[in-house]
Amino acid sequence: MPMSYRSGNGLRLIIGLIVALVGVVTYFVNTSKNPYTGETQHVGNITPDQEVQLGLNAAPEMIRQMGGEVDERSPDAAFVEATGRRLVTFIPSNGEPYKFDFHLLGDSQTVNAFALPGGQVFITRALFSRMTSEAQLAGVLGHEIGHVLARHSSEHMARQQLGQTLVVAAAVGSSDNRGAAIAQVVNNLTQLKYGRDDEREADAMGVDLMTKASLNPQAMVEVMEILAKTAGAGRQPDFLSTHPNPADRAKEIAARIAEKYPDSKNLPTGRPLHHGE
Repeated sequence: MPMSYRSGNGLRLIIGLIVALVGVVTYFVNTSKNPYTGETQHVGNITPDQEVQLGLNAAPEMIRQMGGEVDERSPDAAFVEATGRRLVTFIPSNGEPYKFDFHLLGDSQTVNAFALPGGQVFITRALFSRMTSEAQLAGVLGHEIGHVLARHSSEHMARQQLGQTLVVAAAVGSSDNRGAAIAQVVNNLTQLKYGRDDEREADAMGVDLMTKASLNPQAMVEVMEILAKTAGAGRQPDFLSTHPNPADRAKEIAARIAEKYPDSKNLPTGRPLHHGE
């Protein structure tokens, strides 16, 4: 006897619920305590050693896309590397098992800095050229180190996998495509929300690192002012951005400095940036 339309829909719903349940259980079972933040995280099955290898594998392509790497023997590239190394010395066990390397990229148009899982940290010429002090550079590099230590990439990948599983579950369980489309929108907005939280956590860790390195953390506020100027009038609304508004970030950074490092205003800004080749 052929299955009725209604019973077919019921079976689809059951299968969809099973797919969703497996995805949710898998996500919440795979946890790891972060030794640097003290947080219990959902990072899937990826290990820190795998993060290192993933970053090393992805680095050449990222370098190619961003104008190539400035020769490490150049004064500017050496400055970036030395500033990064200065920060790393203030991470317990030098950030082990991560392998930190700091790269200056030749892209003179894109104002950006980013880190790959495992410790490959990059800053573009466009951003580097807008900074004037070692402390500002340390703020940017410390922020990116924070992303690595907080394992934000692995968290994001785990959440993305869960989100895609739930989208598939919605597609299986729905009698039309509307439910899947709604689930996809919700998943995307969730990823944006977590991204903004990650940025705030990385800002806080960057402030902590540069202050431990005896560099004035107020320079991080100056970096936010640089980003605000380069964002331009066409910047998309903060709610739909993976990065909080620079002005909002500056306020939060200033509040953290006032609370944790009230005496840091007398710290030096380090060496000036002369922007050679």
